[in-house]
Amino acid sequence: MTPYFETVKSYVDVPVTDTGVESRSFFEATDGLVQMFDLFGSGVFGFIQADLKSNINGVRTRYEAQPDRCGTLEDLVRSASSDPNQTAIPCLVRLMRGLSLTCKALQHMQQDRGAELHVCFRRAYDDVLKQHHSWVIRSIVYVAIRAVPYRDDFYSKIAQGGSREKLDDALNKWLVGLDRIVQHMITFLHQGNYGRV
Repeated sequence: MTPYFETVKSYVDVPVTDTGVESRSFFEATDGLVQMFDLFGSGVFGFIQADLKSNINGVRTRYEAQPDRCGTLEDLVRSASSDPNQTAIPCLVRLMRGLSLTCKALQHMQQDRGAELHVCFRRAYDDVLKQHHSWVIRSIVYVAIRAVPYRDDFYSKIAQGGSREKLDDALNKWLVGLDRIVQHMITFLHQGNYGRV
């Protein structure tokens, strides 16, 4: 079986130009991320996957309604900002939070080879989302985080029989691309007063 990261679009391959993050490529790479969680069975990453799916659908709905005005994520935001009934911008802000959480958790996993995955997700949650949630939601998330697979099981599932070295290389490149996009969009959203990630 081909390792997972060789079968989906990498965030490294999503064009980021002076005009912004190319929407269609971004959607394709994000769909690949959401589908990765399917490798672990229903429920394991359900809290992350449901949030990502919901928010990507909200952003994609805007894109599909006006693809000629939404070639980049930045164009999409500018286009949506003139519509008082739009939901794309809040969805994009929440999507960036979810992508930032996932990116930071996997970066922690790659940098701290001894840490179990739940520890990496807990660190990322505390950095990215904790301040946006009430203590009740935090408690639920902390319990859900404990259900993520063990580190070795996670690697085994996404490697799908491929070498660990090849996986590490592909994952590191993927994370560099994802982090570049997330940081770019965080800056754009904040500077334009569109939302705080």
